[in-house]
Amino acid sequence: MKFRGITLLLGSILFVAVVLAQNTGSNELPSAPSAVQQERTKPKPPAPATPPASAAPQTSTTSASAKSQTTPPAEPAAKGGTAQANTSSQGRADQDPNPPDEAATTITKTVNEVNVVFTVTDRHGRYVKNMAKSDFSVLDDSKPAGQIRSFHNETDLPLQVGLLLDASNSVRDRFKFEQESAIEFLNQTVRPRYDTAFVVGFDVTPEVTQDFTDNAEALSRGVRALRPGGGTAMYDALYYACRDKLLKEQRNGPVRRAIILLSDGDDNMSHVTREEAIEMAQRAEVIVYTISTNISGGARHSGDKVLERIADATGGRPFFPFQLNDVANAFVEIQDELRSQYALSYNPVDLRTDGRFHTIEILAQNHKGLRVRSRRGYYAPTR
Repeated sequence: MKFRGITLLLGSILFVAVVLAQNTGSNELPSAPSAVQQERTKPKPPAPATPPASAAPQTSTTSASAKSQTTPPAEPAAKGGTAQANTSSQGRADQDPNPPDEAATTITKTVNEVNVVFTVTDRHGRYVKNMAKSDFSVLDDSKPAGQIRSFHNETDLPLQVGLLLDASNSVRDRFKFEQESAIEFLNQTVRPRYDTAFVVGFDVTPEVTQDFTDNAEALSRGVRALRPGGGTAMYDALYYACRDKLLKEQRNGPVRRAIILLSDGDDNMSHVTREEAIEMAQRAEVIVYTISTNISGGARHSGDKVLERIADATGGRPFFPFQLNDVANAFVEIQDELRSQYALSYNPVDLRTDGRFHTIEILAQNHKGLRVRSRRGYYAPTR
């Protein structure tokens, strides 16, 4: 009997251990199509919360439970999709004296509005900051868009910035200089009680060394805590930063979301693909600025094309420093651009809830030689 009791005790401990192992790290890596395809060749990433397929709305939910007085957090905003608002179920409660504890009435409304942040430069690359709403037109899927509902020169829009630093072995020899340049950028860019930023270092996996804060000293400590070593999972880090950080961060009004990605562009460990990482950035309305760490005297590295593709697809800029000191200059240019942007919202003429990607093109009317740079498009909502 004593032996049998010990056996049952060991069996219980083993069962608890298995359950804990299954629940640990459930949100560390994204569940994307390419990740599923790699199940037989790589360790299977834990399944995360499914990213929203909508395109630009914010969602708010209010519980009507008689036993709950708390309001669940809003569903993360994505580009142009559905907004949900729950109304009180008091009318139903009057008819049913014993309503279910979690009963709630939901009204779903489609918001056909797309928000775009963009930059205008002249033929010499200088920012043009004094343009009006009438100077622009919008093409949605190559067709004239509907009404431009709002237009702002967003020089002072609050920032939500993610700093992603490649901490793999391939950047070890120049890592300290890049850290110091990043710290200077954060000190100059993040305004207390107005902007927020977070720091992520990545090799095989992304690691948050400082979560969202407006404290420049805390951000500096987060950057200095990074140590280079290991392989490179850049796409996973970008996907994670967009989905788990920026998309879930609360927005009290309009904000500009940006990521500064410092890397050599060589990815050899990710579970998601480059295009899946770009798609998540587009869903989160994130502009990505990339700074190449391939200091090679002007010769383009293979990873530079990857960094260029990521920046162009999200409305950002790729930077290719000629020498190490130019990394700091790239941070200065990014800071200047973040304070030199416009924002508009418009209604697509015929927005179908098909979940597919729609292109955006903003044109500067009656102004020759100007270049408008914005994200390439948005994902329509799904029913």
